[in-house]
Amino acid sequence: MNFLRTVGFGTIWGPFPVVVWIGLATYLLLLLTAALAGLKRQIKALHRVPVTVHRGLAVAAILLATFHLVLGLSAYV
Repeated sequence: MNFLRTVGFGTIWGPFPVVVWIGLATYLLLLLTAALAGLKRQIKALHRVPVTVHRGLAVAAILLATFHLVLGLSAYV
């Protein structure tokens, strides 16, 4: 857990810790997944996007959120 704490709260990429960047990436993936599902009716070009792309984005968001959770909890364990 010490390794995860070092990686998660180290400032490797700019002024924010890695756990913050992973959280922002997770949030953007969730927004993209929701926007794809919500805008599919309004934008005709999105009709051609298969459901597997939406599911893939959702799976990637869940995996990234789990990694974000593990990095965040490593500070307390």
